[in-house]
Amino acid sequence: MNGLYAGTFSIAAYDVAAGCAGIAISTRMPAIGSLAVHVRADRGAVATQALINPLLGTDGLELLRTHSAEAALHALLASDPGADSRQVAVVDRHGRAAAHTGPETHPWRGHRVGPGYAVAGNTLVDARTADAMAEQFEATAGEPLHERLLSALEAGQRAGGDRRGKQSAALHVNTGAPHPYLDLRVDDHPEPVAELRRIHGVAERELLPFVAALPTRENPLGEFERLLG
Repeated sequence: MNGLYAGTFSIAAYDVAAGCAGIAISTRMPAIGSLAVHVRADRGAVATQALINPLLGTDGLELLRTHSAEAALHALLASDPGADSRQVAVVDRHGRAAAHTGPETHPWRGHRVGPGYAVAGNTLVDARTADAMAEQFEATAGEPLHERLLSALEAGQRAGGDRRGKQSAALHVNTGAPHPYLDLRVDDHPEPVAELRRIHGVAERELLPFVAALPTRENPLGEFERLLG
């Protein structure tokens, strides 16, 4: 059964002032961003890991439309016969957070919950990974959410991370548009968090100005002329 578990460390967060939601995550399995990350700025964010159940992410975002993070998590676990093997982090659009670490997930396992964020990890070296992520996220208050999430993920990796090693990482942020603000993935790499930081730097320089100019409902033409100067 060990090989089926996504020994993972993640942080789900909501920036109430900016109205955006996001998740940063890393693990020793490929393409963790394809299954574990579920984000909508008008609802919140759900990270599902350990014995991953993507339905918890899909259903969680639907529940967050009308439920708090804690109530949504309670409903998700009540409907999941495999809840003891799951780890779930939830944050709602009001910055309320909740998390669950099932007793059948692999040690070290645990979570940390604070204002606007939930950190979760399993199959980790020790508790320092989760502690470092929470501390770093709180220490970077006021910075853009994507930077805070990535910085917290880096802190978790420095503190030990997944005890089996490294393979993939992802950073996803939504600011309310039907498309992501950032959707960065490292699906298979010997240093996935470091590579995610490199890609993030490229995205800041070359992608985010383009994203800012995209058409919106209010401005269907977009603002691409800004990029020509």
